[in-house]
Amino acid sequence: MQAAPPPEPPQVPIIVTARALPDPAADRAYAVDRIDQRRLTNSPSTQLDQILKDVPGLQLFRRSDARSGHPTSQGVTLRALGGNASSRALLILDGVPQTDPFGGWVNWPAYDPASLAEVRVIRGGGSVANGPGALAGTIEMRSRLQDIVAADAWAGSRQSLEGRVFAGVPVGGGTLGLSGRAARGDGYTLVTEGTRGPADRPAPYKEASLRAYWAVPVTSDVDLQLSGLGFIDRRDRGVDFTENHTDGADGSIRLVGHGRWQWSATGYYQWRELESSFASVSAGRATATRVSLQDSVPSHAIGGSFEVRPPLGGGIELRLGGDVRSSEGESRELYSYVAGEPTRRRRAGGDSVTAGLFGEATADLGRLTLSGGARIDRWTISDGKLVEWVIATGAPLRDDQYPNRSGWRPTARGGGVLDVGGGFSLRSAAYLGWRLPTLNELFRPFRAGSDATAANALLDPERLRGAEAGVRFDRSGVTLSATAFANRLSDAIANVTLGEGPGTFPGVGFVGPGGTYRQRQNLDAVRVRGIEASAEIRHGSLSANLGASFTDAEVEGSGPAAELDGLRPAQTPKVALTAGFAWENRGRALSFVVRHVGSQFEDDLNEDKLKPATTLDAFAAWPITRQLQLVARGENLFNELIEAGIGGDGSIERATPRTLWVGLRFNSGR
Repeated sequence: MQAAPPPEPPQVPIIVTARALPDPAADRAYAVDRIDQRRLTNSPSTQLDQILKDVPGLQLFRRSDARSGHPTSQGVTLRALGGNASSRALLILDGVPQTDPFGGWVNWPAYDPASLAEVRVIRGGGSVANGPGALAGTIEMRSRLQDIVAADAWAGSRQSLEGRVFAGVPVGGGTLGLSGRAARGDGYTLVTEGTRGPADRPAPYKEASLRAYWAVPVTSDVDLQLSGLGFIDRRDRGVDFTENHTDGADGSIRLVGHGRWQWSATGYYQWRELESSFASVSAGRATATRVSLQDSVPSHAIGGSFEVRPPLGGGIELRLGGDVRSSEGESRELYSYVAGEPTRRRRAGGDSVTAGLFGEATADLGRLTLSGGARIDRWTISDGKLVEWVIATGAPLRDDQYPNRSGWRPTARGGGVLDVGGGFSLRSAAYLGWRLPTLNELFRPFRAGSDATAANALLDPERLRGAEAGVRFDRSGVTLSATAFANRLSDAIANVTLGEGPGTFPGVGFVGPGGTYRQRQNLDAVRVRGIEASAEIRHGSLSANLGASFTDAEVEGSGPAAELDGLRPAQTPKVALTAGFAWENRGRALSFVVRHVGSQFEDDLNEDKLKPATTLDAFAAWPITRQLQLVARGENLFNELIEAGIGGDGSIERATPRTLWVGLRFNSGR
């Protein structure tokens, strides 16, 4: 009997991005990494925050991922700028800023990588067209539009389940993209076996998101793009009374003109609601008791932007525009628990607004491209308050109403790239950037275990100055690049250690034995020098890549932060390495990702060190039919211990242990 023929090979689908303005010519002068839709889909992880770690030097505030880390610790940064949970990189989706309006962290479960056409990471500060906040760089997510139906379903370790679907359908003369994702798992015990106690247990999670994106031409050269996003995120921290819930919804409208005068105009609204509980663990980690409950943290942002590119010709591109973003939010919190019941209540929050105008010009002079741009922003912080009272009697404990503040801040960047022939090019750039303190940093004190951190309503905006130079080779399927950079972040916001418990401290009250008292303060500066390098080789169905980041980061501190002078910023490894291999042929796929992260300090005083870690992840796919694949993936295959935190009691928190997945994938476009 003759053997049955093998399944027909899948056809490579055409990925369509909603028509936005072309990539600015200025980007040629800067370090840009692209993660395409294939890498977003065929990754060992379906979590966007983990996929982004393929970019050298990109890191979250902590090593834990979005399934186990606290949602308020999910800030993103690059180039070892350190700090706290607020992002020092600017994350945008189709031109809309995505960080939390109250705290500046990122709700990663809201974003399904399968719904994205690509992600661009522009390293370095001073993004003039996307608004303020790009100190370390800009991460641009772009929506996927494609006339297909694609879905996958996974089952994994620790009773984990995940499913997602993407559908692109013609509607009203345009294309409507619909995507949905849901995941749940029993989780793992966060504290290592040698340091855990009876109070520790697995930390379960549930998350889901739904997004609709519709792009339709309204004239021959004008497109209308409408977007809506909703998500939920449920997780806890592996002991009782540490559950946290986040809900969110976004909506945006964008008009894009593709005629002789290219232009775009965007308006958006964002809403977030966080509920988060915090616990104290007794000696020996025997029991847990609630110490505070943020029973409601509502926040929202509303904003818009516009850009126009006049038809100048002669190899010159001019960009003119502006943007505005208004954020409002507050933390409503129960605290000072006695016999399991709260005795006091706190409300803390305020409003902030940034509004700016920008211009950027780029000249194509044959082998040489030169670019320069600048923007000026007006910022305001208003209606700041921190109010506390006794629940039983209503008696006030504090009623701090902070004065409104405002100011002006510049942003600028300039650079050039020279094609020297033979596939080689040289480039250099310099930039200025800034970031406004978040409402969370300004107004809300908080506790984490036995430690307490006071807010600081007088924080100044952070200011960055930086420069870089690089070389690139791109020829015959081989791409090599290296960049040397130097950054100085003035007035860097950090949680500065000011005392040890037991004792009573301003802004937080009593701190018990073993606890630490900190306050958010502006450091003199954080200085970073480093080298980033990458290599990619493509040959037929094979590809391989390497990435490395080496940084020397140092705090400049005086006054209350004098003890930090000369130390390394917390949570900033000196070394980060990534290596990847991928093979695809006739519907079969195999990829490996090796990551190494060097040691880093848990605390600002550099007393608690997190050990280095090396992990191996893998992905595989095999065709069953023309449109159906068997898929498998594995995270941290060798079960490496990834230290993610050190508690005041000496307990060690770990990031994701070995996690295996198997599933099915359907794609009507194959």
